[in-house]
Amino acid sequence: MRLLILAAAVLLLLQVSAAGAARTEGLLGGWKPIKNLSDPYVREIAEFAVKTRNDEAKSGLALEKVVKGEMQVVSGTKYRLVIEVKDGADTKSFEAVVWDKSWEHSRRLSSFKAVRGKA
Repeated sequence: MRLLILAAAVLLLLQVSAAGAARTEGLLGGWKPIKNLSDPYVREIAEFAVKTRNDEAKSGLALEKVVKGEMQVVSGTKYRLVIEVKDGADTKSFEAVVWDKSWEHSRRLSSFKAVRGKA
């Protein structure tokens, strides 16, 4: 009788463990919101995106603020940021995606595109 109860308990624990693993497995690699947009590291990523864009497009954009952000862990961290920049007297919004591998001291701007309407 004790053996039967022990076997049932082990099976129950295995089911609970498998259900928990399945629940978190869907989240791995997904985009997660950045809670603190004023974090200095997030600002550094945004400044990198604007500087890289300026160098590539020979433009003179100046970072104003990070409006929204998400991050994704994939062999490093991808940051998807919606930023406001000054372009002369105009304020414009862009979505920038930066792939950061801090342990390699490596960053790459994957995309930088205009956001239409309010960010």
